[in-house]
Formats: sequence, C-alpha cells, structure tokens
Amino acid sequence: MSVRVILVTGANGELGLAIVRAFLNESPDNVVWLTVNRRRDHADALAAEHAARCHVIVLDVTQAAAWKLAVEQIQAQHGRLDVLVNNAGVHQDALLAMMTPESWREVLAVNLDGVFHGCQAVMPAMISQRGGRIVNIASLSALLSPAGQTNYAAAKAGVVALTQSLAKEVARLGVTVNAICPGYVETAALAAMDETERKRAQQQIPMRRFGRPEEVAVAVRFLACPEAGYITGSVLKIDGGIL
Repeated sequence: MSVRVILVTGANGELGLAIVRAFLNESPDNVVWLTVNRRRDHADALAAEHAARCHVIVLDVTQAAAWKLAVEQIQAQHGRLDVLVNNAGVHQDALLAMMTPESWREVLAVNLDGVFHGCQAVMPAMISQRGGRIVNIASLSALLSPAGQTNYAAAKAGVVALTQSLAKEVARLGVTVNAICPGYVETAALAAMDETERKRAQQQIPMRRFGRPEEVAVAVRFLACPEAGYITGSVLKIDGGIL
C-alpha cells in the first residue's frame, strides 16, 4: 500500500485515539494528523510514540479559516490528503424547554458546522487527486433521537443528510463520503453515568454490553481503505443491535 495521509479531528478522546491507532496499525506508510482544540495530552503522547508518522495540530473545527490553514499545512508537507475523519463533537444535553440558545448554537457549530467546514476544506485536494475518503462520525441519536438531546440529535441528523448529499456530488470524482452512527461506546461520556444509568442503558442493547472504541475504529478504517471504493453515501450503525 502506498503512502496515505490521514486527518482525524477530535483526536484527544477515546474514540479519536482508537481511530488514529487503527490507521497507524494498518500500514507503516500511513501518516496521520491529529487535531485537538482544548486538550491535547493524550494526542501528544500518541504522537510521541510514532514520531514522523503522527502529527498534532490545533484546530477549531467551527472556523473555516482554521481549516484552510490546517489543510494547507498538511499539503505543504505531503503534497496530498487522502482521508478525512470528522470525529470532533460535543454534548450539552438538556430538555428543550430549559436549553439555552448558546448551548444550541455551540453543539450545532461543532457537530454540524465543523463537518461542513472540514468537507469543504479538503474538497480541492481530493478532487485534484481524483480520489479521497471522507468518514463522518454521526451518532445513533441521529436515527433514534432520545429526549434531552434536541441539539445533538439535530446536529447528527444533519451530518447524515450532509453525508448522503455530498456523496452524490463527488461520486464521479473518486471521492467517497460515508457516515458511522455509534450507539453506546465506552468513552468519557459513558464513564460519567452512575451504575443505575449504565444498567438501564445496557438493557436497551440486545448484546447487553457497550461497544469499545476499537470496534468503531475498525469500521472507520474499512470505509477509508482503497478497497471500499464502491461504498459511498452509506450510514453504518454500530450499536449492538438497538435499531
């Protein structure tokens, strides 16, 4: 497999780190750029383990200008950009009646606007290469929206629709665009649950367990591989059978 350059956003959390590791393990020729915003300790530690193959870059995904600079930096160093994984996301759960306008706007800005800006920023590079892979991390909340997540569910449903529309726009150019909808996955968000909440959540899952970040990462890696060139506009749920 030839050298591939991969950009993964939101790479300081459990899922982002698992995705980065999946690409690093896929091939010794892969070069992965990790984006962070506020925290970067875990991303820096992983990059230190894989010097020259792993780079950390600060990126506010809500800012189009920041995306432009990041993509320009990557292209200046490698001359190409093959894969974008839009993984950055935030939660600010609340009942709609109690939700602040600021909470609505921030969740939409990071989870939906960030995907828009990212896809738009990499389009010139991927179109000129006549090839590329975009994998957008949505959520099961986009398909089975729970109470208390009107902002998050709306944003992730938007990611699904954006994915399917963009996939049609660039299908003839060798660029694929797919979305993944994880259900309950062992991340910091689940760690915040108390034992009663965890048991109640597990009862909703036919497999009676939560997913692992690595189980999502392997699906991301597959959708981004060269052999998955006939898969585009797909929405893959990884939820233990909930839906």
